[in-house]
Amino acid sequence: MKYEKSAKERPLASLKELLLSGAELFGDKNAFLIKKEKAGDYHEVSYNRLKEDTEALGTSLLEMGLSGEKIALIGANCYQWVVAYLACVCTGNIIVPLDKELSRQEIQNLLNAAGCKAAFFTEEYRESFKESGIEKHFLISVYEDESEKNQSNHILGLIEEGKKLINAGDISFNKADPDPSEMCAILFTSGTTDMPKGVMLSQKNIAFVIENTSKIVSLREDDTALSILPIHHTFECTMGIMEVLYQGGCIAFCEGLKYVVKNMQESKTSLLVGVPLIVEALHEKIWKQANKTGKDKKLKAAVNVNKTLMTLGIDKRRTIFKSVYAGFGGRFRMVICGAAALDPAALRGFIDLGLEIVQGYGLTETAPLVAGTPEWENIYKKAGSTGKVIPGGELKIDDPDEEGIGEILYKGDNVMLGYYNMPEKTAEVIKDGWFYTGDLGFIDEEGWLYITGRKKNVIVTKTGKNIYPEELEGLLKEIPEVKDALVYGEEVSSSGDTIISAQLVLDEEVIQETIKDTDDKEKIREYIEEKVHEVNKKIPIYKKIRDIMIREEDFIRTTTKKIKRQANI
Repeated sequence: MKYEKSAKERPLASLKELLLSGAELFGDKNAFLIKKEKAGDYHEVSYNRLKEDTEALGTSLLEMGLSGEKIALIGANCYQWVVAYLACVCTGNIIVPLDKELSRQEIQNLLNAAGCKAAFFTEEYRESFKESGIEKHFLISVYEDESEKNQSNHILGLIEEGKKLINAGDISFNKADPDPSEMCAILFTSGTTDMPKGVMLSQKNIAFVIENTSKIVSLREDDTALSILPIHHTFECTMGIMEVLYQGGCIAFCEGLKYVVKNMQESKTSLLVGVPLIVEALHEKIWKQANKTGKDKKLKAAVNVNKTLMTLGIDKRRTIFKSVYAGFGGRFRMVICGAAALDPAALRGFIDLGLEIVQGYGLTETAPLVAGTPEWENIYKKAGSTGKVIPGGELKIDDPDEEGIGEILYKGDNVMLGYYNMPEKTAEVIKDGWFYTGDLGFIDEEGWLYITGRKKNVIVTKTGKNIYPEELEGLLKEIPEVKDALVYGEEVSSSGDTIISAQLVLDEEVIQETIKDTDDKEKIREYIEEKVHEVNKKIPIYKKIRDIMIREEDFIRTTTKKIKRQANI
């Protein structure tokens, strides 16, 4: 099949088609920037090399008899992780990406649950897999070393062996034609509210999201994305890797959260795919730097000038905010945010600084995207919304209350095949083709979706009132001194009623500036209580926060930085 180089929205049936069309369309253009040593320089990897490496690895897997098997994959974000993922899926194997933060026992439990026959992993998991009972073990490296090509149990060694087989006439990879509608991946949910479930996705599920995301977010072929989020997570894998490859961009791998800005500078990053915690931290960093250098008034004036010019249709953002962008490598232009709700103030703040920002909503069970903010529409006035349903999908609200809030239901070709070996659990969430998300929200008159919280998190008072903790958490986080918040209900044994409690993590830098004496814990508490009292003035009596706890340590979180509610209460 031939593809027009201008085709941004080409039909996509499978990930194998993504791989082959990418090489044909973009050839020797950079697909990845990788490092061969920590803190070293970035090296270029082309679309052609990605195809060649994947084809060679897939050929080796087939030669070993690995077809239709479950293959685990665990490790830090790196090029070899992507090659292993694609090679497995394109040869009819089923990839099982695992969270690199899991304990040895948790890894073993998931390997057993999935029935894995082989595994790719980075060095730190060698012992875990040696004891796992899995016979075929293959190492992957974050930093490439040419000598690894000589190791038969290393991915680079398998790639070299595959190339020899291909040169000798082996065409098994090209002949492999897995059904895009069949299971290609098992993704275990983070289990923030329940036991981890294995979400079964097909290539069709994932390809549907990739193709239709391009209809609402158009990347440039000179875009470079920095891969930050855990790559096993479907948001990073689909949106941060596969979507960028589909649209001809390039991906650089981040060396860790503390190196984000450094790696952005080195790779000349133009695009970030992140979660709210990262996005809000970047926004905060820009303004803190401006305050430190005494340029905050100048930056505020620049924001006002930009707003005026933009209303007149004059775009001078790259000139006005040149010094801001320079701190991130000079090419920073867009943020794609998902996995949780973004603070509307941070969203508007990024737009005020001339940056484009789009937000999405989805779940692992929908591969992941359900809704997104179209980049060409004015999302400034819609801050707080996760956008419209993606093309080809349907949304509706089940059993809405008087405010229009109810459970969000979704239908589309990206809805999972089901939970692995859990037919009862599957039947609970997929009914008549509709996926019951477990999230609550409403849709406005223009079709924009707003999330109000999780169905399981709703606090019901004695009088039958519903309180959405996420709403109150958003109000608490508007307090400058509050970095993050967790709201929940506590039953009063004497009356049987429920009081609203909150745990707070404070921003030490802001506290230092506000109170000075950070050793005076009582003074800090009194100050925060007064701020919470001001929040209480804005809300109905039944929602008022009656008790607060100031935490000394951060919340226990998932790898995508969501707070694990039950683990913290």
